[in-house]
Amino acid sequence: MSRLEELLQTLCPDGVEFRKLGQLCNITTGKLNANAMTEGGKYPFFTCAKEVYQIDKFAFDTEALLVSGNGSQVGHIHYYKGKFNAYQRTYVLDSFSQNISFISHVLRAFLKQRILEEVNVSGVPYIKLETLSDFLIPVPPLPVQEEIVRILDTFSGVVTELEQKLNAEQAARVRQYEHYRNELLSFDSNSKIMQNLLAVFCPNGVEYNDLGEIVEILDSQRKPVTKSDRRPGPYPYYGANGIQDYVAGYIFDGTYLLLGEDGSVINPDGSPILIWATGKIWVNNHAHILAEKNNVALLRYLYYYLQTVDVSKVVRGLPPKINQENLRKIRVALPPIEAQKQIVSILDRFNTLVNDLKSGLPAEIALRRKQYEYYRDKLLTFPQKPGGVS
Repeated sequence: MSRLEELLQTLCPDGVEFRKLGQLCNITTGKLNANAMTEGGKYPFFTCAKEVYQIDKFAFDTEALLVSGNGSQVGHIHYYKGKFNAYQRTYVLDSFSQNISFISHVLRAFLKQRILEEVNVSGVPYIKLETLSDFLIPVPPLPVQEEIVRILDTFSGVVTELEQKLNAEQAARVRQYEHYRNELLSFDSNSKIMQNLLAVFCPNGVEYNDLGEIVEILDSQRKPVTKSDRRPGPYPYYGANGIQDYVAGYIFDGTYLLLGEDGSVINPDGSPILIWATGKIWVNNHAHILAEKNNVALLRYLYYYLQTVDVSKVVRGLPPKINQENLRKIRVALPPIEAQKQIVSILDRFNTLVNDLKSGLPAEIALRRKQYEYYRDKLLTFPQKPGGVS
């Protein structure tokens, strides 16, 4: 018999009392709006997001749980001890009469589900003070709470350590792929592979062409549809940064390279946002649509090559935009088709390794987190003591 089982049988054999959260702690909210944050501020500023910002002044000096009160991160919980400030829709929970870590585990396990049961799906998700205050918390004796916290903290630490190791491995593989991609697509490099390809297929050098001359640009066929007018379905609806939704119809059927037109259109290294899209798809007017043209340039080759091109000089305006005129002028090194095929073959193998790792690692991490959540929920589910709700 485990220590936890012994404690449960000894201290609460008939179940546990449940009490409202508002009876176990003090609940207030911050007073500031999001504009109050200050870059380089001295104190943490908790908003309704996972990120923690900075601010120059503090309003709280306590050990607290901060609960996001609305938005996409509603119900997200931060723990903090010390001086801090909070957004006006962030709940500050302090002065706990029970183990604060135990309460934190309970809220992380069950609060989000309660919020989603009440939220109006057509509006911004939020939690009312009354709902939070009335949320029922199991209150086993303190030794039981402490043992559960010990078990869950240990399990959570193992999951976090595994996640860090797997993410580091993934990052290393991505760097390896990017190194070989850049070597292959820098036609003046000393890479043995590239030198051999050049010697065989283009001993006199590589031609450069404008992108608009070597691809079909299908932007005129795009059809944006507002969210309220979209009918749910199986087909991906693409925007500048990827899939935005799934809809009932499609306007393209084939293999395409999508390049972000406006909004977040470039990566930190200046390369364009690129999406490889196949099959039946819908695309709105925030992404350029490139298709292969007369076997002059392999679309897959362009997918890899454009990852190495700094297009920041052709981005204009606010929000940032790559208009079609500037898109057409992007210069592309274009070796013969056979050389393109060789390059694509090599990079596809590297890409497969990276993507297999990407799919494998998140799956492993998700499995570990599911295991943790399963045991957490079991540990935090108690039989109710007769008459034990107050």
